[in-house]
Amino acid sequence: MTEDDLIARFFAPIAGPAALGLKDDTALYAPPAGHELVLTVDAVVAGVHFFADDPPEAIARKALRVNISDLAAKGSEPQGFLLTLALPSAYSADWLGRFASALGEDAKTYRCPLMGGDTVSTPGPLMISITVLGSVPAGAMVKRTGAEAGDILFVTGTIGDAALGLFVHGKSPPSWATQLSGPHREFLISRYLEPQPRLALAPIVRACANGAMDISDGLVGDATKMMRASGFAARVDLARVPFSDATKAVISQPEVFESAITGGDDYEILCAVPPSHAMVFEQLALKEGVAVTRIGEVIDGVAGSVTFIGVDGKPRTFARGSYSHF
Repeated sequence: MTEDDLIARFFAPIAGPAALGLKDDTALYAPPAGHELVLTVDAVVAGVHFFADDPPEAIARKALRVNISDLAAKGSEPQGFLLTLALPSAYSADWLGRFASALGEDAKTYRCPLMGGDTVSTPGPLMISITVLGSVPAGAMVKRTGAEAGDILFVTGTIGDAALGLFVHGKSPPSWATQLSGPHREFLISRYLEPQPRLALAPIVRACANGAMDISDGLVGDATKMMRASGFAARVDLARVPFSDATKAVISQPEVFESAITGGDDYEILCAVPPSHAMVFEQLALKEGVAVTRIGEVIDGVAGSVTFIGVDGKPRTFARGSYSHF
C-alpha cells in the first residue's frame, strides 16, 4: 500500500468533520465560543510503553486514552486528535485494520474524533504519537500549579494495578505473581493494557478542585511534582491509599508495595480540593460512578516536600520516586 492507500482504507473512515476527509495537509477546527483550547501529546513506543506483540486493539486504546486522561485532570472536554504512526514493515493490513477499528471505537466513546496526522515507515520499533485537543470555558482549566495549603488530596480509582499488571504480563513474571488467582491476574493485566481515563470527572474537577494532574508516573513521584509546581508541601497517609482486591492480595510484600506506589500507568487523577468543596466533590463523583479517596492534605513547607506516612505512623521513603522515561 502507498501512504494514500493506507490513509484512505484505515483512517479516513474514522475521521471527524475537522479532518476534511483526510484529503488536505491540515485540519480545520473552530473551538466552541467562549472556550480555550487545552492541548496534550503523548507518544508510546513498542518495548517501552507496551509489548510489541500486544493486541493492536489494546495498543490503539492505550495510545488515545493516556491523552484523554490528561484532559480529564484539567477539567477539559475532548474535541479531537492528531495521530502520528511510525510503522515498521512487519505490520500487516490485518493488524492495521484491527488497530484503526479500536481507535475509531474509542474516538466515538470519548467524543474525540480523528482530525488528521501523518504515517511514516521506520526501521525501528512501532511508535504512536497522539496529540489531543480539548476545550474548557475560558479561564477554567485546572492546573497542577493551583493546589493551596489546607486543600484535601484525593485520588480516583485504585493505585498500582497497572504497575503490577506490567510484571504479571511480562515474559518472566516475579514469584509473587504465582500467588494471584486467575481473575486477579487478568484484572491487573487489563489495567496495564487498557487505561480507564476518568473523563466523567472532568466537569467535577473543574467545579471543585484547585489543582489536579493525572497519575501516569506513580503516585509518589506525581504527588511530589504537583506540590513542587504549586509551591507547597504535603502529607500523604499511605494507609488511606486505595488498592484493588487484586493488588491487596500481594501488597503485603515490601517490593510489591513499592512497585504499586511508585510505578506508572495508573492514569487516575490526583486532586487538591478545598475543604469547603470536599463533600460536594465526593457526592458528584459517586453520582458518576467514580470512586474518590482522601489520602492527605496540602500544607505549608518546602515546595515539593511530601511526607508519606506508613501504616506504622512513621515517615516512609522510597528507593525511587516514580517511573523514569530516561
